[in-house]
Amino acid sequence: VFAVNGFLGVATGLDIGLSTKCVVIPKEMGMCHKIGYSEMRLPNLMGHTSMAEVILKSTTWQHLVRTDCHPHVRTFLCSLFAPICLDTFIHPCRSMCVAVRDSCAPVLLCHGHPWPASLDCDRFPGDEDMCLAPLTKDYKYLHKALPKPTCQTCPAVEEFLMHKRVLEVFCDSNFAVKVKLSKKRTAFEDQEYNIECQVEFITQGSLLPYETQSMIQQWLLINEKCIERMTPTHRPMVYLLVGNIEEGIILVKQIYRWQRKDSQLTLATQKWRYHECL
Repeated sequence: VFAVNGFLGVATGLDIGLSTKCVVIPKEMGMCHKIGYSEMRLPNLMGHTSMAEVILKSTTWQHLVRTDCHPHVRTFLCSLFAPICLDTFIHPCRSMCVAVRDSCAPVLLCHGHPWPASLDCDRFPGDEDMCLAPLTKDYKYLHKALPKPTCQTCPAVEEFLMHKRVLEVFCDSNFAVKVKLSKKRTAFEDQEYNIECQVEFITQGSLLPYETQSMIQQWLLINEKCIERMTPTHRPMVYLLVGNIEEGIILVKQIYRWQRKDSQLTLATQKWRYHECL
């Protein structure tokens, strides 16, 4: 879902000739599957010459793609790491780079990484050249603008509260979501997390349960340091995340550890259906 801008005569991509080859996008590059093509050029636009190098360098970006920090983040990164097999390289436009950078750089910073010099937007062609342009402005009107998760300080995890206090907290909040977290090791010895969200209830009338679910998953992926604190072992753990939506931003205010022996949280969620806030 992107538009190729400009005239074929103004090819800013380098001419390929015999110096590059077409190869199948490997299974390890999950972020570049189902993007409309299955073969890529090697060397790619990042200057990677071997598939091993492409896989190694691109895996560090898979996590950013999962945060869904911008609608074009996959298109942008895959056009560089796994460029489509055409007669010329087609770069992303500078405007696409700027849009992705402005949305995704804060997420990278939350994970302790600045926006890299290798993705400096000035190196990409202007929109008048042949390049991958962002979708038109109409895109915004066709898609519901959902509140955005943000990088924030992880709230302390609370172990126990009486159900009456929990109900008071619910009354002051827009959402409460039950989350099951577990940790798994990937082939690259990184930590990766399984996040299962189950919307227990929601007081924000305009949001559907699946929208809340995806927003909370996004919040957890952006605030990965928070997940690290919540999953000290590989055993699955269940939490209740409670928070507010303020000026289009999702803020998680409280995190409760939901243990089997803790009947107070269960009782609070049962009573909530009939509870009237003061």
